[in-house]
Amino acid sequence: MVGRVTLSPLSRRAAESGSPRLADIAAQAQVSEATVSRVLNGKAGVAADTRQRVLAALDVLGYERPQRLRQRSAGLIGLLVPELTNPIFPAFAQVIEQVLAGHGYTPVLCTQTPGGATEDELVEQLEARGVNGIVFLSGLHADTLAGPERYHRLAERGVPFVLINGFNEHITAPFVSPDDHAAARMAVRHLVDLGHRRIGLAIGPTRYVPSRRKAEGFAAALREAFGPGEALGPTGPEPLVERTLFSVEGGHAAAGRLLDQGCTGIVCGSDLMALGAVRAARERGLDVPRDVSVVGFDDSQLIAFTDPPLTTVRQPVRAMAVAAVGALLEEIHGNPVQRTEFVFQPELVVRGSTGSAISFTGTH
Repeated sequence: MVGRVTLSPLSRRAAESGSPRLADIAAQAQVSEATVSRVLNGKAGVAADTRQRVLAALDVLGYERPQRLRQRSAGLIGLLVPELTNPIFPAFAQVIEQVLAGHGYTPVLCTQTPGGATEDELVEQLEARGVNGIVFLSGLHADTLAGPERYHRLAERGVPFVLINGFNEHITAPFVSPDDHAAARMAVRHLVDLGHRRIGLAIGPTRYVPSRRKAEGFAAALREAFGPGEALGPTGPEPLVERTLFSVEGGHAAAGRLLDQGCTGIVCGSDLMALGAVRAARERGLDVPRDVSVVGFDDSQLIAFTDPPLTTVRQPVRAMAVAAVGALLEEIHGNPVQRTEFVFQPELVVRGSTGSAISFTGTH
């Protein structure tokens, strides 16, 4: 991935000086100058993570690595992501690439775009390049309408792979997922504790496993909170669920329909959808969170700085990425990993987009 680094005054001075200064590198890496010297001279006795911090400091400060520190790649690893417009996918890609680099592997990022190469075509290209393994993030394995045969064929060809987000019982491979049921429950319980009773869900199509799981967790949480006989929907005990695209526009459309049905709390399947829900509320002259509370899902990097700062359920991105890479490398090294789903617990992060439900008297 190509990123932009904003240099601190120290970094700018170091970059302008042309040659590495031990003091600058040590300050950036938060290690001693002696440790920096050992790394730069290729001496033993430095922990792998400390060595990585020194090399990262060299990169941030704009220095070229000495020739002796330029490691030969251990191999190529393909990373397939569905898109980069949703900030959660670059967040995953960045951590996965960092972990792979720490093990000496070179990541090859493949992104699907409308009208571009399909997942199957990208896999063919990666195989042609001789990749050692592939990480699939929210790929066709998460789509219940897509056949699992493509992954069977990949396994038959001896290509190790790991799948993130979207368990499929018909695919024999290591899976890494957040607990989508728990995520929806956390969001609903938070809104119920704030006094909301008319709560809706804006989520993606049923064909996607994460969408289906969140909808199941949402319905279960409502039953736990209000009982099975409570009229949760406009015509009976069915939950208020609107299925749409995982985008700002999709969230905007779904939230509009939920607001028309009297919802005061809206749970969204992604942060982008939640931002669309906030926009829909404001277009109706409603205040978030005074009139409507909105909860997102993901907690990508900039979400804390939205207006209002978004309450969301955080995906454990780093833990999931580290686990996925670890499983893949074990497979590559001939140590088969258990063919099961490794599930990670999300975390509710309460910010400014949720508040107490307005009572019939018009006060909080």
